[in-house]
Amino acid sequence: MLDSIRQYQVPLQKYVAMMDLEERNERLFYKLLIDNVEELLPVVYTPTVGEACQKYGSIFRRPQGLFISLKETGKILEVLRNWPEKSIQVIVVTDGERILGLGDLGAQGMGIPVGKLALYTALGGVRPSACLPITIDVGTNTEKLLNDEFYIGLKQRRATGKEYDELLDEFMTALKQNYGEKVLIQFEDFANHNAFRLLSKYKDTHLVFNDDIQGTASVVLAGVVSSLKLIGGTLADHTFMFLGAGEAGTGIAELIALELSKQTKSTVEETRKKIWLVDSKGLIVDSRKNSLQEFKKPWAHAHEPLPDLLSEIKAIKPTILIGTSGHGKTFTKEVVEAMAAINEKPLILALSNPTSQSECTAEEAYTWSEGRAIFASGSPFDPVEYKGKTFVPGQANNAYIFPGFGLGLVISGAIRVRDDMLLAASEALAGQVTEENYERGMIYPPLSIIRKISARIAAAVAAKVYELGLATRLPRPADLVKCAENSMYSPIYRNYR
Repeated sequence: MLDSIRQYQVPLQKYVAMMDLEERNERLFYKLLIDNVEELLPVVYTPTVGEACQKYGSIFRRPQGLFISLKETGKILEVLRNWPEKSIQVIVVTDGERILGLGDLGAQGMGIPVGKLALYTALGGVRPSACLPITIDVGTNTEKLLNDEFYIGLKQRRATGKEYDELLDEFMTALKQNYGEKVLIQFEDFANHNAFRLLSKYKDTHLVFNDDIQGTASVVLAGVVSSLKLIGGTLADHTFMFLGAGEAGTGIAELIALELSKQTKSTVEETRKKIWLVDSKGLIVDSRKNSLQEFKKPWAHAHEPLPDLLSEIKAIKPTILIGTSGHGKTFTKEVVEAMAAINEKPLILALSNPTSQSECTAEEAYTWSEGRAIFASGSPFDPVEYKGKTFVPGQANNAYIFPGFGLGLVISGAIRVRDDMLLAASEALAGQVTEENYERGMIYPPLSIIRKISARIAAAVAAKVYELGLATRLPRPADLVKCAENSMYSPIYRNYR
């Protein structure tokens, strides 16, 4: 089967073939994905899933998830009850407004929940039948889609305000009513103005998790913590600069500030001062506070405004540069050279997806820093040869965190998500990086052992759930790692000989 997938030269063709296989033979699909995760992960998720969402109407076969539109207002509970599986543990939901770095794709964003849940099963061992992908269709503001005869969603402008909020309220209430308190609801690819608001609104009433804000933050924090063995010092010795102050940027910054606070016993307000954010209007400083969105205000520090990233780096002198801007080629040769001039081993994380939106490539980072940079990206890059040495770029892929994180919540019967659980997941992931990995310049373990990693993350998260008194699966298992491993779905074929 793998040979037939490899015959396709175009990644989108491979994606379609894999989705067809999932429809025909679910067990074989997962067997193939688990056994060849490094090869097939970029096919079923980033970067290929971005193109699949853009062309979803053209490659659409049959619904793989549940579409809930504005037309279902008042009867969402009834729609949920139409889903054939009744025992649901994990839901991934999007409204399609901010799909990766590609913008508003409306109902065609369904590729994201479908892809995420395939990884929950393949990498985290959550049963396929316990997973439910949902797209909330409130329209789209993308003219190209509104005029596309193959667009599968509502052909209207995106609903906002009271109409949108009432739909979401009914949806969240119906989920709890139908699936109970312990169903994990993962928000995915909502636009900034809704993502923070929805997470804040429902975090104390539902088991909710936003992978763009919290999952990205956890995997990046793990990379930063593990990189300390290569760049030296403690977390508190470093100064951070972010290009991009949206969901991912502020989410990562906040989790780093929390970890700094935990390590130094300082307040979060104090540790935030080590972290500088740059948005489309420049460095976020005090003088801009009145015009800033609410979620950016904690990051406005005392400093004069600066005109561009290069001058900001020269003034602030960061040791760690993190890109979450969604704009490619923004870490220019001058920017990387400035980081290398300030630091012996600069840590450069170009996290924007897909590959075309990455702030710089692995080859650029290594070449422009003369082989001194420690580099990781959001989308995969091939190893780079530079002056006789092979550098293996890390991939700060959320797939390291969310499958294990979700499994940990499931096996403990968690009823709420707390920041301490995210910190526990980060520390567990960082602890999986070996000396052999460090020798190759890697700050993440290889994806080939992802199920082993997920089991340990699940155990660490579950331990924190029990510690915080938020678990309902009692008594607590003596060996949480073994419990996680035993809970994992495995697509095993029986041997009849």
